[in-house]
Amino acid sequence: MRQINQTQVTEFLLLGLSDGPYTQQLLLILFLGVYLVTLLGNLLFMSLVPTLVHLLSRKKFISFTCCTAQLLFFLIFGCTRCALLAVMSYDRYVAICNPLHYPSIMTWKVCVQLATGSWTSGILVSVVDTTFTLRLPYRGSNNIAHFFCEAPALLILASTDTHTSEMAIFLMGVVILLIPIFLILVSYGHIIVTAVKMKSTVGSLKAFSTCGSHLIVVILFYGSAIITYMTPKSSKQQEKLVSVFYAMVTPMLNPLIYSLRNKDVKGVLRKLTTRYFPCRLGISH
Repeated sequence: MRQINQTQVTEFLLLGLSDGPYTQQLLLILFLGVYLVTLLGNLLFMSLVPTLVHLLSRKKFISFTCCTAQLLFFLIFGCTRCALLAVMSYDRYVAICNPLHYPSIMTWKVCVQLATGSWTSGILVSVVDTTFTLRLPYRGSNNIAHFFCEAPALLILASTDTHTSEMAIFLMGVVILLIPIFLILVSYGHIIVTAVKMKSTVGSLKAFSTCGSHLIVVILFYGSAIITYMTPKSSKQQEKLVSVFYAMVTPMLNPLIYSLRNKDVKGVLRKLTTRYFPCRLGISH
């Protein structure tokens, strides 16, 4: 057990991704571009935008209250997304394996219940994780080796044993990460069996194509989240890079992966391209 100082921490110092001013400016430009793309397709992650301020500011302090709010809302959006990805896999399972019964199974009422359940589970898990992270005494160093308030980075600063909190967060990870992954694997297992049994090759390819974009997001998002919250502690720099990936890169890819595979979106893009760039397409008026 660590030696406890009597002075209670009231604010934390974010060390950021780099100490070099030039590197910080480059990171600012890079992350600014990433966030601009992200916000166009996924407004739920707007709570992360204030963390960009720390890339330029010399004093990167954040109050204990703001750190709590940032951690809580980040977890709520992330955990809810975990549940929604499992719901999306179930939707694809019903659409491909039981297409004739899809309207009667996926009714408006069922969709509302699934969405409500996803948000409820995300909020409950987030509250538990936040509570077990910030209930600990923080009386020593206040330097967070990260660019935003995240549970693993905060637990390192606790001035007491963190085993109970780490176990609670691990168990919540089982609930919001491993259980949804299991449901996704079961859903896609049935989808693969159904697709293989299809007599039409076109039908099989269409089924796999429909699920491809979802699987890409599942692998990227769950993989990075599991590395952060459910694996042994790695180097601080590696943790930062993984956090950047699932907090910024994955949300940025969402509108691209999902939208560009939608026929309606493709149709609109073709019309716009034909209208504004007719010469390049070999179209003459």
